[in-house]
Amino acid sequence: MNNLTDIGYIKELLARHDFSFSKGLGQNFLVNPSVCPRIAEMGNARKGYGVIEVGTGIGVLTKELALRADKVVAVEIDTRLLPVLEETLADFDNIKVINRDIMQVDLKKLIEEEFEGMDVAVCANLPYYITSPVIMYFLESGARINSLTVMVQKEAADRLCAPVGTRQSGAISVAVDYYGTASTLFKVSRGSFVPSPNVDSAVIRIDVGKKYPLGPESEKFFFSVVKAAFSQRRKTLTNSLSSMMSVGKDRIAEALSECGLGENTRVEQLDMEKLIAFSNVLRQKIQ
Repeated sequence: MNNLTDIGYIKELLARHDFSFSKGLGQNFLVNPSVCPRIAEMGNARKGYGVIEVGTGIGVLTKELALRADKVVAVEIDTRLLPVLEETLADFDNIKVINRDIMQVDLKKLIEEEFEGMDVAVCANLPYYITSPVIMYFLESGARINSLTVMVQKEAADRLCAPVGTRQSGAISVAVDYYGTASTLFKVSRGSFVPSPNVDSAVIRIDVGKKYPLGPESEKFFFSVVKAAFSQRRKTLTNSLSSMMSVGKDRIAEALSECGLGENTRVEQLDMEKLIAFSNVLRQKIQ
């Protein structure tokens, strides 16, 4: 079995397949041999599990997942990598590669067809430009997923794992906390990749499972409030929501007052329970 983190082998492999890195796809391949085994071990790749991998590169993480899990379905958008993967993953019979954009995959159908009787985990090395959309696609899908373990830029990891109600939190922090529990597993230096990116990365895991049984009366309205408020986070809730949602300031002020919040309250000052309570009251005010 070839060493997929050996730079000499990688260069020879890619040259033989006439492959060049795509900046548009944010391609940076891992060459640190310690990283992918840790992601697999900490990302629920084990017996009884099926794993969905998003973005394969040359198959470094794919291989580690397949060594531990019952089955791996790897979704790779870059058609140029298919012949590379045929070579690097030839020794495995529990890997299925799907050449598609993950955002176009019916996740519920995929899990039903590929992972019957298995628990399901997701593992991925995500380019920065699709980090939030891909994570939200999985979380909002309602698909039967136990965990998402993803490597992202460190700044994105900090935002994803930030406690709701802190200055570092954002709309994505609220969404992640609503659907599960996020934690940072370990950091990955920029020198672990080829080509080397300009920033360091971190691996995080989101254990999926709703923590707020007394949630918003309307998830759609709740997330519209969250998105509108964080889009102008330096403004007060009264000003940001009146501007972004065309809601009367008097109604917003009434909702804030009923929730025991001052008129100068900003969204980053509210924890999840307060956000949910405020959303419910505001929705009643404008119905």
